Parts: sequence; structure tokens; C-alpha cells
Amino acid sequence: MSTRLDLTQDVGALTARIVDVESVSGDEKVLADAVEEALRALPHLRVDRDGEAIVARTELGRGERVVIAGHIDTVPIADNLPSRVEGDLLYGCGTSDMKAGVAVALKLAAALSEPSRDVTYVFYDCEEIDSERNGLLRLSRNHPDWLTGDFAVLMEPTDGEIEGGCQGTLRAEITTRGRRAHSARSWLGVNAVHAAAPVLEILNAYQARLPVVDGLEYHEGLSAVAIRGGVAGNVIPDECVVTVNYRFAPDLSLEAAQEHVNEVFDGFEVRFTDGASAARPGLTHPVAAAFLAAVGGTPRAKLGWTDVSLFSGLGVPAVNYGPGDPNLAHQRGEFVSLEKIADCERRMLGWLDPRHR
Repeated sequence: MSTRLDLTQDVGALTARIVDVESVSGDEKVLADAVEEALRALPHLRVDRDGEAIVARTELGRGERVVIAGHIDTVPIADNLPSRVEGDLLYGCGTSDMKAGVAVALKLAAALSEPSRDVTYVFYDCEEIDSERNGLLRLSRNHPDWLTGDFAVLMEPTDGEIEGGCQGTLRAEITTRGRRAHSARSWLGVNAVHAAAPVLEILNAYQARLPVVDGLEYHEGLSAVAIRGGVAGNVIPDECVVTVNYRFAPDLSLEAAQEHVNEVFDGFEVRFTDGASAARPGLTHPVAAAFLAAVGGTPRAKLGWTDVSLFSGLGVPAVNYGPGDPNLAHQRGEFVSLEKIADCERRMLGWLDPRHR
């Protein structure tokens, strides 16, 4: 079956076509090839490729450049392909997260030969898996010049609302130690699992911050996400590890967030296993203000981590905006509203070319 993409068709139909091309993380080549072929057919775009990431851009010499980015991979298929339409809803793996957004970006790339701002379109791989394999991260290392701009829109599912910035995230292991003994003579040992009770009490009593950053309220969270301990059914354990996840607002650096976790668990053994910086909303930039005016609605904070953090690290203010519902991401019954896809396309067209308003 041909995987050619017809960028002249309705954006909902294009979404369905893209959904039906399987592109589980690490296996995006077929879809990446189709995206590249469709974009290279557009004479107003310069197209480059790095692995399974495709970057296309206008070169009109405009005073501003914006970046529109979306990942083409999905989580594993869960008996939810091929796609199907029921009323206004398109069902299938990746419909919400985030092939609807990818379809909108492709439609913009085809329709706007002379946008009011120069535009860079980025379609990248491996967003849904280990961060070191993230295609946008790879581009930022191999070709940072491909990602330069005054403002970026990451077409993550936001249910058609602008979500500014993103939370940072870190994981830490809180370890308690004891002394092994036979459980028949437990008094001869020290139970490390029992010693973890104060860690859980700290977490239960923890009051999360609700800081306002650049006018948006973020809701932090510090939670246990795993616990391990035990040797055998007749052994008093000598070690217990509670893994905690801290989702922190963008008024904190990763280092400040780590310091906070150390303070919360003062006196315990703390080891940080991973972390990613937050990103400020970036809504005060003039280009962002023009985007807000064109798209409309009331911006809200992004409660989660997204690749806007990578753009922020490159000095490019960025927001999340896409037609999918984030609450449906990764679900077996994932779907997207066809009306919301079309509405997103209209609003983005109006932003980049006032003649479409």
C-alpha cells in the first residue's frame, strides 16, 4: 500500500491517513519518508533530514521566524488501528497524541507559500521513549541552527487551548537501611522497610506549591511512584528504596528543585536518578502576544513536561498548542475531534497569514 501523503485533502482525512501509517517509537522511517516526500514537492520550502527527523523552512527574509514542531512517533499499538470515524470523532493510535497536530502542521506547510513570518516546520522521532533518543534533542545537538527562531509552537495535545511553558521533573531514590536477620528472630535485625514509614509520612503531609509564573498558576507535586525492599519471605530486609517524582514549576531550576528535595528528606539518603528542566511560559514575547491574539482563549499552565523545555534551553520561548485532548493520550480508545482539528488549522492559518482570518 502506498504511503504517499496528499496535503491537499481535508485536514481530518489527512490525520486519518497519517494515523494509519504505523510509527511506534523507533520505527518511524515509513512515515518520515512520506513526510519528506510530501514536503520536498513544495517549491517554497527548503527541506533537511537528520535520521527520521524532517525539517522544512521558508526563506523569505521576514523579520521574524517561528518554529512549529510535532513528533511523528506513537506509543505501541493496542488493537487501535486502522483508524475509524464515528460522528465527529476520529479513533486510532496517535490521533490525539499527536498526529492531529502533525496533520495541521503539514497543511500549514503546504498552504502557506508566503506567510507573514518565516516558518520552520519540524517533524521528529522518538519523543515517547527514553529522552536520550528524542529526535528534537538530537537536532538541538547536531543542527541547532535548524531550530533557531523567535518563538515556537509545539503541537502537543492541549484540547485547543494554549498551555504555556512546562513543569520540570526529577526522580530521586530515598533509601533506608537496616540489618538482616532471620524473621523468626526479628529482634536481632533492623527492618529497613519499617524505617521507610517516615518517608511515606513526609509525602502524605507534603503541601504542594501553587506558584504563579508569568501570570499562569502551576500545581506542583511530590509523590512516591515506586517502592522496593525485601530479600526473602523469612528475612528481615536491610534495604528499602522509595522512588519519588517531583514535578516542579518553572520558577525553579533543576538544581533548585534538587535542593528542595534534599531539604524535604533531610537526614535520609537521597540519590537523584534523572531530571529535566522546566520552561517558563514565554508569553510576554511580542511574537507570543500576536499568537495569543490570533488564537484566542485563556492560556493555562502546562502541568507536565514537554519538549518546550528543549526550545527554552535554546533561547526560544515556546508554548504547547494542539487539537488533541491530553487526557486521551496513550489510551486504547484514543480519539480526536475532527472539528477541533479543523478549528486548530483555521486559527493557525489566521495567525500566519491574516488573509485566512
